[in-house]
Amino acid sequence: MSSYLPVAALDTDVFPVSYAIARQRWLVELAALSCSKKHTAYPCAGGGPEGEALFTDAVWLGPEDACRVLVLISGTHGIEGFAGTAVEIDYLRLLAAGHVTLPANTAVLMIHALTPWGYAWQRRCDADGVDLNRNVVDFSKPLPENPGYESLRYALFLSDAGQRRAAFADWEHKHGRESLESAISAGQYVDADGPFYGGRAPAHGRRVVEDLIDKYGLRQRDLAVIDLHTGLGPYGYGEIICDHESDSPGTSVACRWYGDSVTLPALGTSSSVPKLGLLDYAWHAVMNERSCYITLEFGTFKTDQLFEVLLLDHQLWAQPDNRQARLGHGKLMRHHFCPNDQAWKEMVLFRARQVIAQALQGVSA
Repeated sequence: MSSYLPVAALDTDVFPVSYAIARQRWLVELAALSCSKKHTAYPCAGGGPEGEALFTDAVWLGPEDACRVLVLISGTHGIEGFAGTAVEIDYLRLLAAGHVTLPANTAVLMIHALTPWGYAWQRRCDADGVDLNRNVVDFSKPLPENPGYESLRYALFLSDAGQRRAAFADWEHKHGRESLESAISAGQYVDADGPFYGGRAPAHGRRVVEDLIDKYGLRQRDLAVIDLHTGLGPYGYGEIICDHESDSPGTSVACRWYGDSVTLPALGTSSSVPKLGLLDYAWHAVMNERSCYITLEFGTFKTDQLFEVLLLDHQLWAQPDNRQARLGHGKLMRHHFCPNDQAWKEMVLFRARQVIAQALQGVSA
């Protein structure tokens, strides 16, 4: 079993101030580890605000032939990588200090900054406006449709926030709250300028994941995947969201490992509504019946506030030549997805340690 011996103090300095510093510090902590490790850097097209090069980094920690693997993912939605980096650095430090021990025959695959462009520019999406967590669909077939999005699209880009909120309230009155959230956020494949756009081809992060699955033969191993997210749900709470089918082995495994705290969008028990094209699905396709994938979602502010800050972000990026306004709005995005609040940061680190320990105990049982 994995264990924390003794309980190490929570250091909120692990939360970085930028993508460039996050990567630098992540690599420093990685270098401090004395255990067996194998690092791969995946370059990402485009540069950051200061022209910095962008990478997704992955490291394999532990025996190469381990039958069981904990996969820890940060930055699926770029800006959410601030908290994800903190969790990963905290875990690397715990390993280096000997506060954490891995179970026998178990390895860790840590993936840092899966959407580095969004991380660097303080956006959820990539340079093409693609939301990686709506990108896992079969692009050789007709793409999924979201009629609700197309009906509400006019309201999403209204400059008057009051009019926009009135349009949303009218939709909610007519169709219900879940319908409203699904129309806006379930995923759409028609509007590259709009939010929750799934794209027209596999994005950088999806290609990285597919390469890692092949590189490490993950189809042949038992997997505990934790994808770190922020911005949805009760403030500071780490919700364990399971998007496996409700009657599937994956859901049974999640409930066995994590207990009654597991929530399922498909059953309406989650702060999240069901979504199209989730990154989960790339992992579901290669998992055996002893494995599961969860999203560990750290809540911040209300969903209506999430929609407002995201919609303004997409409005600004749909306009040419307004770099300063975009960068200024990045501060609001950062506040929503990683509040500069000591208590919130401590809750994130504590809950992440707890869930990671549950995952390792579960996969190694």
